[in-house]
Amino acid sequence: METVPLVLVHGWKSHPGIWRRLIEKVNLPPEKIWLFDYSGLYESTVFHIAGQLRSFLRKRRRLDGYTGQVDIVCHSMGGYVTRYYVEVLDRNKREEKVRQLIEIGVPNQGSSMAEIFNDPVHGPQVINVLSGEFVPPEYVPEKDINVQGLRVRSKETRELCNAGLRPDIRYRNILAANRTGDPAFFPSFEGKTWVLGHDETWRKTWLGDGVIPHYDSYLPGTEFDLIPADPGFLHAEPYHYCHIHLPKNPEVIKLIIRYINNPSVSSSETFPDRW
Repeated sequence: METVPLVLVHGWKSHPGIWRRLIEKVNLPPEKIWLFDYSGLYESTVFHIAGQLRSFLRKRRRLDGYTGQVDIVCHSMGGYVTRYYVEVLDRNKREEKVRQLIEIGVPNQGSSMAEIFNDPVHGPQVINVLSGEFVPPEYVPEKDINVQGLRVRSKETRELCNAGLRPDIRYRNILAANRTGDPAFFPSFEGKTWVLGHDETWRKTWLGDGVIPHYDSYLPGTEFDLIPADPGFLHAEPYHYCHIHLPKNPEVIKLIIRYINNPSVSSSETFPDRW
């Protein structure tokens, strides 16, 4: 049986090096690991980056002479961009054959964090708290084209929600939560995650990874795993489960390898059809 290539798509203001530990652990030849790098496209729209992902995959398929399915593992904005490609740009042709889309902390409904950056009341304080840690000093969200596309109220998010999921793809989500309420999980927000709810009210929740709340990651009827499976794992090094560190987290890596090796196995839970 031909080996299914593994496509890795990093997140916002990240780079392909974030996947080093996964690459070391996964039992795949180097030529079957396809690293998409959009770290230089920080002034590009979601539409443009998704188009670049399409071009990258077409080129890799052509070079390898491969026409079969791929598994795609993506983190944060990388998952949003990937879904925009396969569900919006490739909606009708379904040119891209995807066996599994494994998402790690992805804002499927748009990003509350991207939205709050632009909020006139909460935005300045949130940016100040994250300055030098998650955003650069003197960060101006209005000038960040990536972030504008990720917003809950963006045109791109509306297009994604209207496009719908592809029935030929198995979607999986890996979500972290502060299951012990430890402030050290993400100290900037006392261990919680900002979320913009149905009622358009801002609040903080334990159900998130410090950056992406579960509310943002919801994909109706798709599978997910909640980590840590054992809340006791948070006692030693809780920050290993916050958003930034998830691609390097041993529990995340173990789940990814499990699904690559056994694509028919079920995830531990399933999102309801309606949230």
